[in-house]
Amino acid sequence: MNAKLIDGKAFAADVRARVAEQVARLKADHGLTPGLAVVLVGEDPASQVYVRNKGKQTVEAGMNSYEHKLDVSTPEAELLALVEKLNADPAVHGILVQLPLPDHIDEAKVLATIDPAKDVDGFHISNVGLLATGQKALVPCTPLGCLMMLRDHHGSLSGLNAVVVGRSNIVGKPMAQLLLRDSCTVTIAHSRTKDLAAVCRGADILVAAVGRPQMIPGDWVKPGATVIDVGINRIPAPEKGEGKTRLVGDVEFDSAAEVAGAITPVPGGVGPMTIACLLANTLTACARAAGLPEPEGLTA
Repeated sequence: MNAKLIDGKAFAADVRARVAEQVARLKADHGLTPGLAVVLVGEDPASQVYVRNKGKQTVEAGMNSYEHKLDVSTPEAELLALVEKLNADPAVHGILVQLPLPDHIDEAKVLATIDPAKDVDGFHISNVGLLATGQKALVPCTPLGCLMMLRDHHGSLSGLNAVVVGRSNIVGKPMAQLLLRDSCTVTIAHSRTKDLAAVCRGADILVAAVGRPQMIPGDWVKPGATVIDVGINRIPAPEKGEGKTRLVGDVEFDSAAEVAGAITPVPGGVGPMTIACLLANTLTACARAAGLPEPEGLTA
């Protein structure tokens, strides 16, 4: 492997440590403790694990963690009422409703009900619009984590050609907006892009966020490029035994790592940054609510 490995676990640990340090300063200087409320509807196993990890890391960072677990049959009106209650609670600075939601609940309506100032997922249409117009916003956690790692590796991103493969509202579009704000020349590619391979080969920064396992081979990567693999896909792993699986990204790691200048692994790359950036967003939301300076190095 020729590429430098961008260690998301180590980077996320550093972000969490910086968050904890600034939380301690908020408590000592202003008597403020950031609070994160997470709402889980139903008993999806993956969501339960994710929510448990969020709660654990929130407390470890010195913040207050408020978990609300609702039955899968909870009426939409009851969930919306809970969100409104959290909006009005001054001890809660960040609200996250774990997705996906049960089919009978309108996801868009729930996200639109969250106070944009407490929308630490960055999904509210107000935050989407603020980001798109270059204003102060709460930014989706995964793209924010990618941006932090890119800034750390490159320093300035100004003038670099960036290609984002994927146009989702959660990763692709906000990632492109963040790269534009850092003065990259940005292309958003997707399943209907003509000659996708050629487009990828022009990228100094290649962000793969399309949700297709190992879709991007090494010969699509420009020599020396930085590859950020957002994909998390589970594929069969017969070498581990019958019925076993393993996690891979959207990039064919082994071949890409021979060409790239730097690359994130899967697992252990972008994934750990998501919760770390959720904590950073909660800290930012708390500081903004109190009219205090934003935390250094933890925002877009």
